[in-house]
Amino acid sequence: MLSGFKLLACLLFSGQTPTENLPAQDFDEYQCSGNVEIDFPGLCALLDMKNIPAVCTKQPASLTTETEEEDTDDNKSLIDDSSIWPKPCLHAELESEDPLSAKNLKISGWRVDEQIVRVLQKMLLSLSKLQSLHFWQAGLTDQMLISLLNTISLCSNLRAVTLEGNPLPERSYHLLLSEDSILTHLSLRNNRIGNEGARLIGSALSTTRSANKNLLSLNLAFNCIGDEGAAHIAKGLRFNCALLFLSLSNNQIGDSGAGHLAATLAEFALTHEEVVERRKLLLERTQDSSLRVSSDQSSVGQLPSVPSSTSLSASKGENKAKKKEASKKEEKPAANKENPKSNKKSPDIKVPQSKGGKQGSKEKLTAQEDKPTTALNEQVEAVEIVNPLLDRLVQYRDGELILPGNTTLSSLNLEGNKITEKSLPLFLTSLEMQGEEGGLLRLCLQRNLFSPDCELYVKIKELMALRDALNKNTSEQTEEEEQGAQC
Repeated sequence: MLSGFKLLACLLFSGQTPTENLPAQDFDEYQCSGNVEIDFPGLCALLDMKNIPAVCTKQPASLTTETEEEDTDDNKSLIDDSSIWPKPCLHAELESEDPLSAKNLKISGWRVDEQIVRVLQKMLLSLSKLQSLHFWQAGLTDQMLISLLNTISLCSNLRAVTLEGNPLPERSYHLLLSEDSILTHLSLRNNRIGNEGARLIGSALSTTRSANKNLLSLNLAFNCIGDEGAAHIAKGLRFNCALLFLSLSNNQIGDSGAGHLAATLAEFALTHEEVVERRKLLLERTQDSSLRVSSDQSSVGQLPSVPSSTSLSASKGENKAKKKEASKKEEKPAANKENPKSNKKSPDIKVPQSKGGKQGSKEKLTAQEDKPTTALNEQVEAVEIVNPLLDRLVQYRDGELILPGNTTLSSLNLEGNKITEKSLPLFLTSLEMQGEEGGLLRLCLQRNLFSPDCELYVKIKELMALRDALNKNTSEQTEEEEQGAQC
């Protein structure tokens, strides 16, 4: 009776008459208006829910103050699970006074069930201005997360997801970082993510065949990631060219894991498996290019006698582009298309053929394998994103193929781990090698197992101070992360 009354009230409030819609309407037929205060209780009522959570909307004038107070309460409760929570409430922040302008949704400190997830799935698609979705200690399961993912991918403006205090038995967090994910900001604090979860996340960041291309910030603070997990994350950073901010603060990372992270920041040699994969990709690219050229030539030869103006102009444009590319390739050898700055360091391009033995044969093979890459760069890059293995200038040195390391990552937070003074030389060397070609602007190593007055640590801080454009925001972000819970 209560649920029917609430639905009736929602319909009247929205200007719909009960005789017109109520008898024939069910959950699947409900048309969401985009007003959270109407749609959420209305959908819950149609599922015959007994205790429907309230909806609390925040007007723009009060957003800043109320949000700060609420976040403070959340962070305190992360430490003290005995806090007394208010009744379940769906918090909606509005972009303007328009009730259809919800930009943030937050479920904080109350357990959702499959019915709530079903309601959210239907409602989210109507929120055209929704930018972020926040779950804190909401009791989500792996299956609930998977269900929500299907909807998140269809939300036109949703780019930020926070999933904190929600341990998932099957560690499905990595699905939020899939190659086709549209998310740019993801926070996974305080989820008891261990080494296996870190392995899955690392693979989602990048492999030799795929890489996440949209995620800009990833917060993995206050989890249970150790050296093994840090190594997996470092491996995922090898070919990731998108991530700018990474927090691994307050985990269990020691010198071994820190060493892997530091090594990824500097130039590194490809493993045997990566070299093999690179050669496969080069071969596939060559074959794909040949098929494309053959197809273009065939289509030109089969043009009708009186073609339409649109198709004729398109064909002419394609042929003209192909001829330009072909002439460029004849005028300039493939090797000369590499970055001039790297020519001196890159025997990979000009390899002496007089050296005998295995060394010479390896150099010759490497030079041959790189020619298709440089020769096809202009043609392929115009229509597709190059695999990370082929996207960078490769040097050949001492019998190995060398990549310049991850220079995309701008901020790395490793505070509150188990790193000792042994790892500091590795970080210092990597930072010095990055130079002015890009790389870290912020490296946080406070609260680890070495003295703040350590000579190497002082040098690292001095070096970072010269390039830290984010320095003014460092203390604020650190204080926010320190309020989370330990594993």
